[in-house]
Amino acid sequence: MQNMSNPNNHLVEYIHRSHSVMRMIEQTIRENWDMPAFSDYGTDVKFTYKDVAREFTRLHEYFRFKGLEPGDRIAICGKNSSRWAVAYLSALTFGAVAVPILQDFNGEQIINILEHSESKLLICPDDIKSKMQKAEELDASLKGKLQNLVLLDVNTIGTIPYDMPFAQADVHYFDDQEDELAMLSYTSGSTGHSKGVMLPYRTIWSNISFADEKLGLRPHSNVVSLLPMAHMYGFAFEFMYEFCIGAHVHYLTKAPSPSVLLKVFADVKPDIIIAVPLIIEKIVQGKVFPVLRAIQMRSLLMLPIVRGFIYRKIRKQLRNVFGGNFYEVIVGGAAFNSEVETFLKRIKFPYTVGYGMTECGPIICYRDCKSFVKTSCGEAAPRMEVKILSSDPQNVPGEIVTRGMNVMLGYYKNEEATAEAIDEEGWLHTGDLGTMDADGNVFIRGRAKNMLLGSNGQNIYPEEIEEKLTGYALVDECVVVQRGDKLVGLVYTSDDTLQRHGMNREDFEEQLDRYRRHINKMLPAFCALSSLESRSEEFEKTPKRNIRRFLYS
Repeated sequence: MQNMSNPNNHLVEYIHRSHSVMRMIEQTIRENWDMPAFSDYGTDVKFTYKDVAREFTRLHEYFRFKGLEPGDRIAICGKNSSRWAVAYLSALTFGAVAVPILQDFNGEQIINILEHSESKLLICPDDIKSKMQKAEELDASLKGKLQNLVLLDVNTIGTIPYDMPFAQADVHYFDDQEDELAMLSYTSGSTGHSKGVMLPYRTIWSNISFADEKLGLRPHSNVVSLLPMAHMYGFAFEFMYEFCIGAHVHYLTKAPSPSVLLKVFADVKPDIIIAVPLIIEKIVQGKVFPVLRAIQMRSLLMLPIVRGFIYRKIRKQLRNVFGGNFYEVIVGGAAFNSEVETFLKRIKFPYTVGYGMTECGPIICYRDCKSFVKTSCGEAAPRMEVKILSSDPQNVPGEIVTRGMNVMLGYYKNEEATAEAIDEEGWLHTGDLGTMDADGNVFIRGRAKNMLLGSNGQNIYPEEIEEKLTGYALVDECVVVQRGDKLVGLVYTSDDTLQRHGMNREDFEEQLDRYRRHINKMLPAFCALSSLESRSEEFEKTPKRNIRRFLYS
């Protein structure tokens, strides 16, 4: 794949002329009529662009039969699948407000989101229905909240024949307006409760436009969907952009373990990889680092000529792990392990790190792998402005704020939270702390809500300490908390990790104090850890695998 747009692709024309998501959807269906759009990897579930359009027609008739009208809320909940994709697009092309719900929410959360969003119809599989029913049984306050909700089994989509005449000329949907509400996306709540983010059509259009300008997939490209479709990162860059460009999205039907990923990458040979850091880190830390740390290999790496040869070989092998056909790996959604990133940069592996949030649907910052600056998250994306609220943005961290076409309308039914997030000049306050270099590259330093205050008023960014801790092979996860005027590191390490390093948990406890002393030598005195505490269980996480920090103290 080349990082350039296809000169024969009419999407480019529609992106820059129409500003309409519906016109883009119509165009891609007509131009890619008989080509594959979605498929569930390892199954016979497949949809061509023609199949997708036919399902729109059938589902629109069903919506009307159930009394729904444009502007009503239609929720979709379930694991990634071709049918999920068709369900979402059917809601959007009907003129409804789509409400994608992460399947990892518990039954009570799903019910509350459905009630809060005023959804009239939920498209989901049986396991989601069961989850809600169990929640109702356990909590009397939830009973009756779903009595007016229409349920549609997502697995029926694509199973009912459509026998009526249907041609490309029949593909036409409503006229969407830039500031018209398109979807309600409920945040995963790593720092508190979930909020309904109101995203207009301009946000979806602008993110698709960004992807076309910067990623340059061609029609009929292949992409593997790894991220939750109900989360904006996966939604925008593994689903909506690909559909509008005429690509083929392959959905995993199993959990994305390393063995599953290796097989699907080898079979599909995706043209681009969109991933969270954890996926890349597992492969590098599990497959590459153990080889490099062998005594003989360490000796060879001290020889410049041999080192260059080894790095080229590793780079080629890593490319092959991901199918060998991709332009770049785009990492986002969480902080990247510095040791892994430094290694990837050293071997000249084509990766880049982006930055975004649900409230921007999601993109805020990005830079192509060829010009990407290590440890940054790129520069302001097209149609977005970014600045740092600091007296010295290059050296003193301040809150990252952004404004532009991607920014949400606000939080649904929450004017107070909206006013806190978006100021009078239209700047969205991200809650993230960062710096910015002279070239506009943004470097994230931590979350404003996570920042701790030292005994002498110093600002302490726990993520910087945690990054040093997770650099140790024996540390799987950690959270730094403040107790009085002392900092304590909570550390989780799995039994598998201990066994892989030939260590029992008692020995690990002793090792932790050595880690603490070593780390403290690298930190300012006011950031020194007073202790490290071992945990036997993983930290509780959001659906996108961020630790729910507010639960720990």
